[in-house]
This record gives sequence, C-alpha cells and structure tokens, in this order.
Amino acid sequence: MNQTLAIIKPDAMESGKAGKILAHLEAAGFTIQALRLVSLSEAQAAEFYSVHKGKPFYDQLVAFMTSAPVIPVILEAENAVLKLREAIGATDPREAKEGTVRKLYAESKERNAIHASDSDANANTEIAFFFSNYERLGVD
Repeated sequence: MNQTLAIIKPDAMESGKAGKILAHLEAAGFTIQALRLVSLSEAQAAEFYSVHKGKPFYDQLVAFMTSAPVIPVILEAENAVLKLREAIGATDPREAKEGTVRKLYAESKERNAIHASDSDANANTEIAFFFSNYERLGVD
C-alpha cells in the first residue's frame, strides 16, 4: 500500500460536491488516511503550484485555489498515484472517461474539481506540504 494526495478544489467545495467526491474515492478502493479543510493564502498556493510558475495559467490557478476553502486528502491504496489518476480522469472533463470524478463533478478544464499527485515523489512532497508526520496515519 502506498499514499497519494488529492485536493478537492474550490469549485467542488462551492457546489457542495466534496462529500460525493470523497464517497466516490472510497468506493474506488481508497482509504482516507488524513484530511483537513484549509483556506490557502496566495503565498501558499503560489508555493504549492510553483512547478507551474511562468506558465500562462499560473496566476489564474493561484487565484482559483485561493477563492474558497479546499480539502487536501491523503489516500492509501495499492499503486495509489496511478489508481487515483485513473479514478479522477482527464483534466478536461469533456475528455474524461465515464464514471470518473471529473466526468461526474468537474465544470471545465480550469474548474476540474480535484487535484491529484502525478508521481510517488510528488505525492510525498505534496503530502508533506499539508500534513505533518504526526497527522498522518501509518507514519512513525
């Protein structure tokens, strides 16, 4: 078993879909290891998404992620990163497979309901951004 990070984004929070998304992920075989409700500051969002700094969508992404609270979630499953990426679907919900989180709950490519780590290394970095070892289940 390994862990990955998901973030339920502001659009899903504002439309009341957070519970449905969490239930969808549990039904897909994930165990929730930790979660919290946070309001990201501009500095925090800029740091978290710094990998995208300089890209045309960066400023808009930072503004979006600070527009409402978000729920970072540590999820556990076999091959958690790949399994989560498959469960959420393509970034653009029009291209996402039927039954995926984004097909069901996303509004657009920009307002796509959920973030998911894209590698084990990034999952570890992203989990550490939001959670201390004390807050994580299964970590000594």
